[in-house]
Amino acid sequence: MKVKELREKSDVEIEKMLVELREKVRDSRFRLAGREMARVREVRDNKKTIARLLTLKTQRRTAAAARTAKA
Repeated sequence: MKVKELREKSDVEIEKMLVELREKVRDSRFRLAGREMARVREVRDNKKTIARLLTLKTQRRTAAAARTAKA
C-alpha cells in the first residue's frame, strides 16, 4: 500500500490495519516454518507496511504535540 493512501486513513483505521497485518505476519511465519507458504515475499511486504503505518502514527503524534505546544 502506498504512503499516500495510508495518509488518508484515520487513526482508528490505521490501528485496525496494524492488528490485521501483525496477525498476518504471525500466521505467515508459521506457514513458512511448515513449508506451506508459496510466496515468501509476502512476509517482507507486510513488515514494511507495518513499519510505514508505525512511522505515520509517530508523525501524527509528533505533529499533534507540536500544535499543542504552540497554542
